[in-house]
Amino acid sequence: MNRTPPPETQEELERQIAQQREELADTVDALQAKFDVKAKARHKADELRQQPALVGGVAAAVLAVVALVVWRRRR
Repeated sequence: MNRTPPPETQEELERQIAQQREELADTVDALQAKFDVKAKARHKADELRQQPALVGGVAAAVLAVVALVVWRRRR
């Protein structure tokens, strides 16, 4: 936390208050973005939609692993 000397004039006090409000607003915005799970999920889904080859590759790898596990259990 920043410790600033006490303001000497009314204008300086008002400037410090305005600066603190801006910093608080930035902090609130950052926290809101960090904890907005719905927006993060939507963003990740949009990213994956733009990379269908990656999604297909992951699906194929999962399918191959499942098939291998089933095949080994039957032996």
